[in-house]
Amino acid sequence: MKPNFKEERKLWRSGIKFVLGIDEVGRGAFAGPIVAGAVVFPKILKITKKNSVLKSINDSKLLKVETRRKLAKTIKKYSLFYAVAEVNTSLINKSGIGKANKTVFRRVVNRIIEQIEDDLNRRLKKREYFLLADGFPTKYIKGGKKAQKAIIKGDRKSITIAAASVIAKVHRDSLMREFSKKYKHYKLSRNKGYGTKGHQEALKKYGLTKIHRTSFELNKFLFQ
Repeated sequence: MKPNFKEERKLWRSGIKFVLGIDEVGRGAFAGPIVAGAVVFPKILKITKKNSVLKSINDSKLLKVETRRKLAKTIKKYSLFYAVAEVNTSLINKSGIGKANKTVFRRVVNRIIEQIEDDLNRRLKKREYFLLADGFPTKYIKGGKKAQKAIIKGDRKSITIAAASVIAKVHRDSLMREFSKKYKHYKLSRNKGYGTKGHQEALKKYGLTKIHRTSFELNKFLFQ
């Protein structure tokens, strides 16, 4: 079953004006940042010939590269608000991936709430917004636990979460292509920093770079 608006419709019917879907990508990669996306769709999103690609919205991992790119552009065009945020490798290595994951979620939530408040020219009130998060709840955000719901495999259930995963994935892939120009031996444009066999062989031959996650104990791949 593909993602749908079931969770969003419940919230809209309850009076929530802005449903924020968030998701992250890059958590398990050997190299590069972790990136989070956030999306807010209008209550009535009609699918037309011009935006028919929106029917393809799904967990970004299940989509082809070209589909993701087209979707990201269309999502940005037809959403009310969207945002991306990053946590770089140095912070991941310093704090660990768990804390980095929470940090990137807080950053993207704060960023999209700021956009909404700037557009409204006022502060958001309680019960005006609600957060749908993939996986786990996010601490230390405006509204706290009462203003959010964590959904296991949410990017395969909620369209808003899935859309957030798409824009996050496209953004991170673009970053990894840029890193690939500097660190050519690691084929980062192909593996996106994940621990493929080819990436492991490159680590053994060329060692670690500044964008590798030493907190992942990658030294074991240097002495195989």
